[in-house]
Amino acid sequence: MSVHPVSQIRNIAIIAHVDHGKTTLVDGLIRQTLHTRNVENMGDLIMDNMDQERERGITIKAKNASIYYDYSGSDSEQGQYKINIVDTPGHADFGGEVERTLRMVDGVALLVDAQEGPMPQTKFVLKKAIQLGLKIIVIINKVDKPAADPKKALSKVEDLFLDLGANDDQMDFSTVYASGVQGKAGVNPENLDDNMFYFLDKVVEVIPEPKLIEVEVTPEINPLQVLVLALRYDNFKGKMAVGKISAGSVTKNQSIQAMQENDKIVKGRVASLMVFDGLGMKEVEEASAGEIVMIAGLEDVQIGDTFTTAEYGVAMTRVKVDEPTIQMTFGVNTSPFSGKEGKLGTSRQIRERLYKELETNVALKVVDHPESSEKFIVSGRGELHLAVLIETMRREGFELEVSRPQVIMKTKEQLGL
Repeated sequence: MSVHPVSQIRNIAIIAHVDHGKTTLVDGLIRQTLHTRNVENMGDLIMDNMDQERERGITIKAKNASIYYDYSGSDSEQGQYKINIVDTPGHADFGGEVERTLRMVDGVALLVDAQEGPMPQTKFVLKKAIQLGLKIIVIINKVDKPAADPKKALSKVEDLFLDLGANDDQMDFSTVYASGVQGKAGVNPENLDDNMFYFLDKVVEVIPEPKLIEVEVTPEINPLQVLVLALRYDNFKGKMAVGKISAGSVTKNQSIQAMQENDKIVKGRVASLMVFDGLGMKEVEEASAGEIVMIAGLEDVQIGDTFTTAEYGVAMTRVKVDEPTIQMTFGVNTSPFSGKEGKLGTSRQIRERLYKELETNVALKVVDHPESSEKFIVSGRGELHLAVLIETMRREGFELEVSRPQVIMKTKEQLGL
């Protein structure tokens, strides 16, 4: 079973508007809590490990890490806690990453810039957290900025909670003041502690232990339920699914099945079972409810599937994300300079790459063009969302032409109004 009982596991997502300091804050937590590490040679923004993330200065993909914290608060709760942290994108174009990630955690830390206050994406991510009923810790970050006004920022956050219809429990949020770049946090913005342990204390005290699905456990039935919320690929292990165990337990080499859309069932065996350990992964023989795991062994798995046992066979509610807002036409390069920029340019190669992207990019939609077999209509959450995909394909050696982006229009009837 997991080394840490469910009562000593905390799953939390860091959410905020773009450039309000999420990744820098997570970096500070990692540096202060990981004792066996080599972060000194990793530079800044450890969690932003994609080339485009470092170049653009934004988080594009949600990423998992875990830290171990020795809590010394009340006697009944003292001990080492495992805190699974998810660093989420702050740009609205990558809101699909945020939406599915919030299904994996039991609480969120909402970062707000002490100078800028709540911004448009702050409202979007907070609305999603409130709708899911998650416990929220508010972090007023960057209190060291010359024009910072923590009290005004906090007042605006309170107004935002009211506007979004937060319940009484959510309105009673804990507030932490911090300077992520300095690695400091505390209860007083003018006198921060020299570390970020005050924030971690609040995570242990405020964020509930993982919420599990109440089922009757019998020796004959293992009520396993894992909602797949992310996919990764390993050259040796193949496709790997990430999700939180909401019920039961899973062991290596165990027979499981993926329950998919339209009552489709894919059966397989757990070839590899891993949990997050610091910045990396750790292979384990067994993991119990409450833990975030990565499972390999089923190649035909998709985001939104439920891993369960054949004896139990109960699927969880699939992940739903907001509809795309903009679309572009991708196609074979027909210019006179065709073939000079990349080696992958046929319609078959472009089509395979676009449909493969759908496996992990839940906010993207791709359909064949109705008038040409060499074109494809690609829809996303914004221009940056599609621009990142285009640049990624270009770096992979693809050559293609794209149209100007067009806003997706819908009638009142289509929207159900």
